[in-house]
Amino acid sequence: MNITEKILANASGAKEVHPGEIIEARVDLAMTHDGTSPPTINTFNKIAEKVWDPDKIVIVFDHNVPANIIGSAEFQRITRDFAKKQDIKNIYTHGEGICHQVLPEKGFIKPGTVVVGADSHTCTYGAFGAFATGMGATDMAMVFATGKTWFMVPGALKIEVQGTLKDHVTAKDLILHIIGKIGSYGATYKSLEFSGNTIQNMDVSGRMTMCNMAVESGAKNGIMEPNSATLEYLKQRNVNNFQIFTSDENSIYEQSYHFQVDDLKPQIACPHNVDNVHPVSSISGETIDQAFIGSCTNGRLEDLRQAAKVLNKAKVHPDVRLIVSPASRIIYQEAIAEGIIDIFLNAGAIIINPGCGPCLGAHMGALTAGEVCVSTTNRNFVGRMGDPLSEVYLANPAVVAYSAIHGEIRDPSE
Repeated sequence: MNITEKILANASGAKEVHPGEIIEARVDLAMTHDGTSPPTINTFNKIAEKVWDPDKIVIVFDHNVPANIIGSAEFQRITRDFAKKQDIKNIYTHGEGICHQVLPEKGFIKPGTVVVGADSHTCTYGAFGAFATGMGATDMAMVFATGKTWFMVPGALKIEVQGTLKDHVTAKDLILHIIGKIGSYGATYKSLEFSGNTIQNMDVSGRMTMCNMAVESGAKNGIMEPNSATLEYLKQRNVNNFQIFTSDENSIYEQSYHFQVDDLKPQIACPHNVDNVHPVSSISGETIDQAFIGSCTNGRLEDLRQAAKVLNKAKVHPDVRLIVSPASRIIYQEAIAEGIIDIFLNAGAIIINPGCGPCLGAHMGALTAGEVCVSTTNRNFVGRMGDPLSEVYLANPAVVAYSAIHGEIRDPSE
């Protein structure tokens, strides 16, 4: 079996499982945020009185924090009241950061576990060798009540990556390149298993970026076997008592893809699909109105460092709004300590509090008709960051920073 099948077999009490098989799995951790908690709570209240285990539920306010409209404030009040009633202690309400950064950062994610979240980018935690996937509020309500859920065991696609990434080429470029090759629907309900020496040598931040965007190819989950950097990250957070699963050498995959990245150039996803991917140099000169650095994809300290290196002693173009949002409070504080925030401020950037912010066009940084944004986020669908007549390009932090300086999309490797 491969790593995903082994984790699901373990969680369902079976000796082995096979693609297409329907299983009932034990859930190790469940997560909701301020946007998905109230619908989950509404359904839960119709089927149960007490959650199965309050210590295995984590709630993070991140989508509209602080509340920007009355509806957001009401959603957050409902969620706070529920957490108190159910004795859920792991609730973060005061701008701690984006759920997909906060959970690993606080030591909630363990290899070999089953993690479900009421958010599609829950697949981020596959970077730690966990089976992690998103689900809707109705399914999450059943998890809250029973601690179990059902899955159809996904077939697996093996993504083998070899080589060394050049300067200004990052994990974001790699995953955009992969999605560009396999397509937005190329991995629908499949497990994307990343392997090869590039993945083995990748830092935790890059691995999280890769797994975060697995869902943009339609995947059920993205997953990697933990490397030494991952184990060190877990050790620093006192995460222990976990089991590491690895794929058997004779694991069966529906398809295997091989990527050689020594010559990979900075990539960009053009409107309005994540698989509309091209080298940045091929669309150089596209005028922009806004640039955004942040999100659960690329708001980590390593991402801010990349952008700061480009922006140091530079100024943002007068026609561009550069918005920066660290992925968590801890990252924000580390960026202040390193002088990164000063570099952004001196360049003319706007720093906003940790959270999802402009990524979903709901809280700061919304675009109006005809505006163009280059962003480090994970989606560029029609209307994703505001008006349906706006356009969003997806790129790595260095590309976004360099473009902000020039007022147009540019490749920093030039």
